[in-house]
Amino acid sequence: MHFTVEEENLICMYHNADRRRTIGKITAAMPGMDGDMWTLAQQTLSKLKRMTDSDYDSQKFYFTDKFYFTDENE
Repeated sequence: MHFTVEEENLICMYHNADRRRTIGKITAAMPGMDGDMWTLAQQTLSKLKRMTDSDYDSQKFYFTDKFYFTDENE
């Protein structure tokens, strides 16, 4: 399963011992999320729910704290 950088960062923030607990932690946090973050959480949950536990266990998630700017962002 391919995750975007933003999705991986979200997973890293709520990562737990297994896929189901990670899904639970993200779901529990959603009421406090704004529109864009809520949408990101929803698409991430959709991918996590389609994965098997075995796929999740073998997946490596990396938190990326570097942001790359284009001319539009500067």
